[in-house]
Amino acid sequence: MTPDDALAQLRALSDPDRAAGMADYHKAPREYLGLTTPQITDLAQSWREGMDVPARVALADALWQSDIFEAKIAAAKLLTQARIKQDAAVWALIASWVPTFDSWAIADAAAIAGQKRLVADPSRIDTVAEWTKSPHHWTRRAAMVFTLPWTKQNHPKPEDLAVRQRVLEWAAAYVHDPEWFIQKSVAWWLRELSKHDPDRVSYFLTNHARHMKPFARREASKLLPKDATAVPVKRTEPDSGAEQA
Repeated sequence: MTPDDALAQLRALSDPDRAAGMADYHKAPREYLGLTTPQITDLAQSWREGMDVPARVALADALWQSDIFEAKIAAAKLLTQARIKQDAAVWALIASWVPTFDSWAIADAAAIAGQKRLVADPSRIDTVAEWTKSPHHWTRRAAMVFTLPWTKQNHPKPEDLAVRQRVLEWAAAYVHDPEWFIQKSVAWWLRELSKHDPDRVSYFLTNHARHMKPFARREASKLLPKDATAVPVKRTEPDSGAEQA
């Protein structure tokens, strides 16, 4: 499958009326074809069949560089897989996309692929930590979205709790950021964590909610049990040596 062939298949399913609506909604100035998510998913899955990882990386890179909305989503879907042997090139490509994010839909599609690579090799969290210092708010947001898998474990291992605590330290800094998408990302992370670790979320809100936007406070706390109380949460990583962001 060549990039030209892939783009031709995307264009063959274009819907101009839907594309115009998508352009108005997403705002970012690029070409929109008007495909539905299932259409993009089906195409990406068909392209993956019989392709090795280097070929998928090359195709994903070309599709992303086309700057067509649906092609970017397809690029992310090409690389969304839990188990990939020798995935360094996959992670490197996904990470290279982060500074180019300019809309939530594209950022979140790439983040789903990135989450799987991060779970496959949690040491990559050090790269993600650098994103928290970026002046680009989509990059700062990516640090929260890529690490969402650590909100979902019911029985986290000590190393998982260390990541969870590390991201909460990023969130504690983010609550002072007035950018809506940053506040939203913190609220999203806390809301998801509250399903599995309500005490930790309650403790965080007790200490930091006053700095959050009202909408973010509401969203972060809406799934907390009514009887949730703020309790001390034991740190799971050393006070020294861990990068603070």
